[in-house]
Amino acid sequence: MIKQRLVELLTLAIRNAQKSGKIPILPLPDIVIERPQNPDHGDFASNIAMKLSHLTGLKSLLLAQHINSLIIPSDEIIHAEVAPPGFINFFLKSDWLASQVNVILDAGQSYGNINLGHGSKIQVEFVSVNPTGPLHVGHGRGAVLGSSLANILTAAGYHVQKEYYINDAGNQIEAFIQSLYVRYQQALGIDTQMPEDGYVGNYLVDLAKEIIDEGESGLSDFAKPAVLQRLKELGLKKTIEKIKNDLELLGVTFDNWFSERSLFDEGKFNLVMSLLHQQGSIKEKDGATWFVAGSLDNNKDNVLVKSDGSPTYFATDIAYHYNKFLERNFDHVIDIWGADHQGHVPRMKAVMEIIGVSPERLRIIISQMVTLRRGQELVKISKRSGDIITLREVIDEVGSDACRFFFLSRSANAQMDFDLNLARKESPDNPVYYVQYAHARIASILRLANERNIKYFDGDVSQLISPPELTLIRKMLMLPEIIQTAVMNLEPHHLTYYAQDLATVFHSFYKQCRVISTNLTLSKARLKLVEAAKITLARTLHLMGMRAPESM
Repeated sequence: MIKQRLVELLTLAIRNAQKSGKIPILPLPDIVIERPQNPDHGDFASNIAMKLSHLTGLKSLLLAQHINSLIIPSDEIIHAEVAPPGFINFFLKSDWLASQVNVILDAGQSYGNINLGHGSKIQVEFVSVNPTGPLHVGHGRGAVLGSSLANILTAAGYHVQKEYYINDAGNQIEAFIQSLYVRYQQALGIDTQMPEDGYVGNYLVDLAKEIIDEGESGLSDFAKPAVLQRLKELGLKKTIEKIKNDLELLGVTFDNWFSERSLFDEGKFNLVMSLLHQQGSIKEKDGATWFVAGSLDNNKDNVLVKSDGSPTYFATDIAYHYNKFLERNFDHVIDIWGADHQGHVPRMKAVMEIIGVSPERLRIIISQMVTLRRGQELVKISKRSGDIITLREVIDEVGSDACRFFFLSRSANAQMDFDLNLARKESPDNPVYYVQYAHARIASILRLANERNIKYFDGDVSQLISPPELTLIRKMLMLPEIIQTAVMNLEPHHLTYYAQDLATVFHSFYKQCRVISTNLTLSKARLKLVEAAKITLARTLHLMGMRAPESM
């Protein structure tokens, strides 16, 4: 990346300034390269002189001048200049910019890839909804965040595993099965009352009928425990299958589906509880087992095993993460949780050190709530009220691409409004339509070139010298930086803004520059530029898990 090249040039210049005695010898602070908001200030800028001023007591403007005078010539930079109070601004060469079109074309669908991860193993665990009903819109947001983040991490050189943690043990599953039993009985004409903690959504009525229609109408002839066990097997299997199908509609798949029940069946839970006991990290109180760690001691939310013998989700999460780090040996783990798990984060961070894992290896993203609207009309979502708007319904209404783009359009920690009416619009007001239309327009230009039998592989990119052309190239060169930023901050939403910016710049170029004209030499050069733009925009869309349509 060009930013790294500038860091190298600045580092060498500072070292030479230190050797000459113009700058005191001291450890260098991080050199940050940024893009100035004002293009008159160059393509890139660094404030390293101001950082050194704080360390040395020397004037930042003078330090910047010393450093700038020692920056060696390079293929990329036409010149660098100093600006008050001590910035060093870099200006890229036009011919170097034009040459990057060929670099993008050579890279093809790997354009934008960087090697931050160096092949390290990283797991992204997301969605992980209790299999007690269909997915709703909030689950969809977490699903898109996780799958897009996995795409970006792969592009950044990590070996990524996507995992869904199936909560198939615990009280919520028992409540679900009891509720399914009631709906099953009712479907057979047997008057049965729903328990107070039951799931009353209509989806359970449909699920019970489905089970009966598939030949399971005679279960009531058996004792209730046997009926509950069979309904548990069928209910969980069918619910998980529906979840998988809904996620696949959204373009979300997993490498592994991990069963919470396996933690108990394979002895992992008992192993971890024994380990915590040996380390003095648990105590018995009021008939329950508690986790104690420093300032978290005696916090009522830190119960591991309740007085009735049932484990809390905190306890199973400890065993689950022990398995991730110490048995499956992931270098890093990223969990994407819903907003209701915010308070669980410090506990999990605290317990990492207890099980011998650096807390920095666990990153937790909290996905905030989604408000669904049709224009100004609020659409309510409630999993237990029976008035449920499912993720599948939203996908059916606006399509998976719109879902993915809108879910990614805000940072995970920000609540978001999802306007279904806007997502359906076929106009520039809809960012999904706007971005995909740009790709379709590019594809149509290349089809026209093919129809006219214009072979442009030998196009001379040095012909690309106009401001609209160079502006487009500059924008395309930002993709590796966007990927780096998204990975470093675990923020895939940067892709949505970049996609819109790239589409805007391309549309502007298209209006100002006739691609196919009587000037064959220029036409060939511009066709190469257009193909490079197609690669860049398609790559961005694919990282978001979206289609790059050839026509619209």
